[in-house]
Amino acid sequence: MATEARSAALPPNASAAGRPVPELDSALMEQWRSEGGELIDLLTRARERLGGIAAVRLGPRPTVLVTEPRAIQHVLAQHPDRYVKRSHRARLLIGDGVLAATGEAWKRQRRLLQSQFTGTGMRRYEQRISEAARTTAERWAEYARAGQTLDVGEEMRRFALDTIWRSLTGHPLDVETEHELTAVGTVVAALPTLPADAVDAQEAVAADLARIDAVARHAIEAARHGAAGPDGPGLLHVLLDAATERPEYTDRLIRDELITLMVAGHETTATTLTWFYLLLDRHPAAREQALGAGEEGSPQRREALQALVNETLRLYPSAWILPRHATEDDTLAGYAIEAGTDILVCPYLVHRDPELWPDPERFDPRRFTTPGSRPTPPGAYLPFGIGPRACLGLQFALRESTILLEHLLPAHTLTFHSTPAKAAYSITVRPDGPTPAILTAC
Repeated sequence: MATEARSAALPPNASAAGRPVPELDSALMEQWRSEGGELIDLLTRARERLGGIAAVRLGPRPTVLVTEPRAIQHVLAQHPDRYVKRSHRARLLIGDGVLAATGEAWKRQRRLLQSQFTGTGMRRYEQRISEAARTTAERWAEYARAGQTLDVGEEMRRFALDTIWRSLTGHPLDVETEHELTAVGTVVAALPTLPADAVDAQEAVAADLARIDAVARHAIEAARHGAAGPDGPGLLHVLLDAATERPEYTDRLIRDELITLMVAGHETTATTLTWFYLLLDRHPAAREQALGAGEEGSPQRREALQALVNETLRLYPSAWILPRHATEDDTLAGYAIEAGTDILVCPYLVHRDPELWPDPERFDPRRFTTPGSRPTPPGAYLPFGIGPRACLGLQFALRESTILLEHLLPAHTLTFHSTPAKAAYSITVRPDGPTPAILTAC
């Protein structure tokens, strides 16, 4: 049934006027509601029954799910002006930072930060990433010697937070700051359950937001008074320099950008690395294959480690769902999209489409090293999104993950005491529970 629906969903010579988007049967919607299902369950059901473009009624108007690669390119890459980002689920935390900003403000903010994450900008942060990775490797060596249990998720969060803090301020993460910034994870985890009213939501996490704001104020003041770290100034200094020429860079916007970069720069990487180790626990041969691909530091080993990360991101993309809003009438792959329609692009489901990725639930890093083993349309693999609003830190996150694995993977194997039974779908898709493990030195 799914194959037939998919074939019908993308007619080669569709009318310019467009046909109505097929909508999930109301009985199935009621069944989902009565079961108390997750949104991902509903979207999975819609894609399986109706194909790559399907409608579900979450409110008074249908919301259109898009999982077909060509349609994704149309929405995210070719016509981002027709399909806009209206708000961000984490706005109460990140304010008007670049992830939540829209229109001309977003363009200005993105332009300022873009150069920091490509070419010369990335080389500037390589040393800081490596230092954070070495710190983690030393800590893990001590855990192994002591036979101490660690929580893999917490360790990955600690590494990623240290990395982004060094990149923002030029300083390694100190114990007090690390403790205060646990409030970031608390707010992020609470987002799906916060009240719909913005004021009530703000009040529900007010104490945690106050802790985060205090850290941001202290960092901004330290940077403003010349407190560059041992590796020189960081991204925060770029924002402060911009404020001398651009009046829109108030202390509030600098705070919002700082928190945005902190959230985006560590939550997604930490989650990806946690999933990586959980997947490796189920597929231990993948570790030996990667380490056997080449000598330490060789391009072959780096490529193999990168493939491990890419396959992890296929199964658990950093951006698992990308909401957009149609600002004008459009025809999408032969279907009529009315102005005002909410759109959900879902990389999580795209990456599990058996017509794009054979045996999609199987963890197989060779998809990214064997020619012809992965689909070619850009819309078929988009763990960080595509188009002008794709994640700024894509290269940073991939490099960060690979450098850490270069340090950790040859040195230790992990044995989990227990693993989470399911995933939680919030800003990221993350393991829903602790990940206690012990290390064995190799």
